[in-house]
Amino acid sequence: MSSAQEGWEQRSAALWAKIDEHDEQGFIALIDALAEELGSDSAIARFERGAARDSTGHPEEAIALYRAALEAGLQGERRRRAVIQMASSLRNLGDAQQAVELLDAELHAAHDPLDGAVRAFLALADLGREREGLQLALSALSEYLPRYSRSLARYAEDLAAE
Repeated sequence: MSSAQEGWEQRSAALWAKIDEHDEQGFIALIDALAEELGSDSAIARFERGAARDSTGHPEEAIALYRAALEAGLQGERRRRAVIQMASSLRNLGDAQQAVELLDAELHAAHDPLDGAVRAFLALADLGREREGLQLALSALSEYLPRYSRSLARYAEDLAAE
């Protein structure tokens, strides 16, 4: 990563850390200005703009920007975050089926520290699959417990097998 990119990432992280200090439109404007430094065709810029809208209660706009970021070739952790966040927004807007399809694909993708988030958001989808939702939630939780993680993971496996 170049020093310019590293500096941009640091400024972005600092702005996100202070999201609650800004009103919705002010925060969106600040993110948009920061994103513009990368260019309007940047996948990262599209993702950040989408995330800002998602975080301030504009899921329809966020979904369009997440899709644009993915189509522009978003990579790495941001790609997976875009899928998770887009699925969450879709579910919130009543399209739980599409959310599940996106998250199911992520569940079987390469593993990384966001695996628990994928399972947690998949567990939120209400498609009459409460037992599976519980299994996913317990499985995600088991990774973070200082004790009983093996037991909880086994219970989650038992639920999946039933």
